[in-house]
Amino acid sequence: MTQLKLLALFAHPDDESMGMGGTLAKYSAEGVETHLVCASRGEVGWFGPEGQYPGPERLGKLREAELRSAVEELRMTSLSFLGYTDGQVDRADPREATGRIVSHIRRIQPQVVVTFPHDGNYGHPDHIAIGQFTNAAIVCAADAAYKDPENLPPHRVSKLYYMVDGEDFVNLIAPFMGDMTFPVDGQLRGESPWKEWMITTRIDMAEHCHAAWRAIQCHKSQLPTLGALAEMHEDAAVAVLAMQGTFFRAFSSVNGGRKVETDIFEGLR
Repeated sequence: MTQLKLLALFAHPDDESMGMGGTLAKYSAEGVETHLVCASRGEVGWFGPEGQYPGPERLGKLREAELRSAVEELRMTSLSFLGYTDGQVDRADPREATGRIVSHIRRIQPQVVVTFPHDGNYGHPDHIAIGQFTNAAIVCAADAAYKDPENLPPHRVSKLYYMVDGEDFVNLIAPFMGDMTFPVDGQLRGESPWKEWMITTRIDMAEHCHAAWRAIQCHKSQLPTLGALAEMHEDAAVAVLAMQGTFFRAFSSVNGGRKVETDIFEGLR
């Protein structure tokens, strides 16, 4: 059987662990190659006392180290960065960003790609941007006429998924999180849960959620964003994480239908 490969593309360190750590740990444990491309090093994501903000360069190095520890906990195969600045991913040159992602897709040759949905889950501009760039890169990576920066041969991705939060999960965590809204361009944005019927794929990864929780704990600088969830006993936190593993199948060339999948590699095994 051809080696199965999963490529996740997200905007910031911690997106992988807090969003789909259990799923990544599950597939890593099964022998699937799990690769991560992160758009930024999270240089402005500081939630400690304002006077203790170490500055973008030092914070970026700290968060990169946290991410490398989390990737090790999840036993992922590789980690790469696109090199954009936190908070400015949506201002990256689209041709340049798309080309960089195409190089990663062609080099890794994944059958499955996972990224953010159209709304970035809760409206973060960086999340929305990396999702858009990834969609464009998948198209370009399959085009033999498209030249990426490394001049690699074309590769056609078989399945694209969006990492999404269902209503049941959001309703569970909302009381612990406090106000989850934030302003962008004069408007409030926040969590936009997906109706349960919209979810195409549910991964049972409960037995791998202890690894996911350890990976989340690696992102010490970001734990304040979890509110009371960060203070939970591990067993309680793991029970919450087990409700993740929900995805929307944006496209597939190997399977379809409305039956809910239990494996993002369905149709490929």
